[in-house]
Amino acid sequence: MLSRFSALALFAMVARVATAFCADDPSAFRPLFAEEGPPKGWRVTAWADVKNPPPEGARWIVEQGILHGSTPRGSWLVSEAEFADFVLDLEFKIGPQGNSGVGLRFPDAGDPAFDGLELQIVDPRYYADQAVGPGELTGSLYKGVAPSKQVFKPTEWNHYVITCQGPRVKVLLNDELIQDVDLDTQTATLERGAPLKDRPRRGHIGLQELSRGGGHVQIRNGRIKELK
Repeated sequence: MLSRFSALALFAMVARVATAFCADDPSAFRPLFAEEGPPKGWRVTAWADVKNPPPEGARWIVEQGILHGSTPRGSWLVSEAEFADFVLDLEFKIGPQGNSGVGLRFPDAGDPAFDGLELQIVDPRYYADQAVGPGELTGSLYKGVAPSKQVFKPTEWNHYVITCQGPRVKVLLNDELIQDVDLDTQTATLERGAPLKDRPRRGHIGLQELSRGGGHVQIRNGRIKELK
């Protein structure tokens, strides 16, 4: 029979092993927007350059657990903290004229879509009759890498799980793998900004509001886990 001390030691060892093998331990995540009202730990900036102030009156707010994008349009909500390797998990919904995006590892100045990375969120109706490529639709690394499939659900809640670890960017949309990119291989000259291989590997995260017609982006259940 084990002594009380030995039993406690064995229990502690089993707990440590279980924790080590639990890659998706929910306790490792922390919420992005834990309180109601204007998001704490975030700042609102201009759309085209995050070093500049937002349009007058632009305000992001959390109400009943849902983050609402700004009206007027044309802003970013930028984290005060910077991140390198992480898992970002959130749900989003936009209207028929909705246009948003998730900024990844972008610097203190410039346009996150071209100076960092932007994972696109857009309803195709936003573009009206304008011709657009797959690199401008939901799930794309904007104007860089198109998603492998299009599984966006218009006007419904959608679910992103975004993993950035070193040069690897992996994206699940509605439980479907749509991006698994090694940035080190992305050497092509793009329409704007540096090749993806030269984009920062550490920086801010953020959310964009560029919707028309009052159909601003909504975010819920946002959480992040840093990878060590």
